[in-house]
Amino acid sequence: MVNGKKKVLEVGKIPNSLLQALVLDKIKIKNADVLVNPGIGEDCCALDFGEYLCVMSTDPITGTAAEVGRLAVHISCNDIASCGIAPLGLLVTILAPEGTTQEDLEKVSDQLNMAANEIGADIIGGHTEVTQAVNRFVLITMAVGKVKKDKMITTAGAKLGDDIIITKGASIEGTAIIAYEKEDELLPILGESLLKKAKGYMEMLSVVPEGILAGEFGVNSMHDATEGGLLGALWEVCKASGTGARIEYEKIPLSEETRLICEHFHIDPLKLISSGCMLITCENGSSLVEKLAQQGIKAAIIGKVVENGCTIVQKDGSTKAVSEPESDELYKVLKK
Repeated sequence: MVNGKKKVLEVGKIPNSLLQALVLDKIKIKNADVLVNPGIGEDCCALDFGEYLCVMSTDPITGTAAEVGRLAVHISCNDIASCGIAPLGLLVTILAPEGTTQEDLEKVSDQLNMAANEIGADIIGGHTEVTQAVNRFVLITMAVGKVKKDKMITTAGAKLGDDIIITKGASIEGTAIIAYEKEDELLPILGESLLKKAKGYMEMLSVVPEGILAGEFGVNSMHDATEGGLLGALWEVCKASGTGARIEYEKIPLSEETRLICEHFHIDPLKLISSGCMLITCENGSSLVEKLAQQGIKAAIIGKVVENGCTIVQKDGSTKAVSEPESDELYKVLKK
């Protein structure tokens, strides 16, 4: 409470400090077969299935009405990919608002199936209903994968001296969502060509290919950059692994369309939701970047894992601390 009043939470993911205190600290694992527990930065759990681990992750899509089926598939499957493996299947819960038509539901269903087919995952179950509890489609997915016990990669695995790599670039998902949601406002600013390119980022949201390749390469940690953007993901890697990081702004790939969109809405592209961008730490990062390039996946080394402190070197050469992620920059745009 603040001055006798209950503190109202901001829209978006709960701050990690509150998540730890109000949720994670209350969870008591009782079963020995649970090998990876809930924790800051760890998006997947792992259950002991003998020679293999069963890996699972769940996420909702709540921040946009655009391409919700596609987003719902990728957001959970990307978590599985960050363990270095391919997702096998998805459970999908569809909550549709009152007034939904058959055509509306079919459109979302088509998006789900198309995205799942693209990455080779099966939709294996779920639930669908129309409810007054929501005012637009809300989709919740749970993805499942399997991995040999000695091959699973976690967020907590970052090691001192690792290169820090990102794939594709920052703000991919946020760029796509804003391009769809604010299309009319952005058209005179970006022009038809750049706006079309920004909307096309919806086709870049999967990190399954780079996750599998990085797993085969033998990286130390991976984390997909979702809410909180690249800096949020970086902070979570440091928190989970008990290390620090030092990255350089000038080395972070940032497209012209993303830059223009963020400048127009006065938001930080490094704190904008970034599904489609995988954050990886490993030894000999240049070799991994080369292997990714051979498969048509752009990647860049942006810094190093250090002993402590999470910092970014700014354009002017000054150094700024990366703090715990707050409400994603996307919500500043959507509420306008």
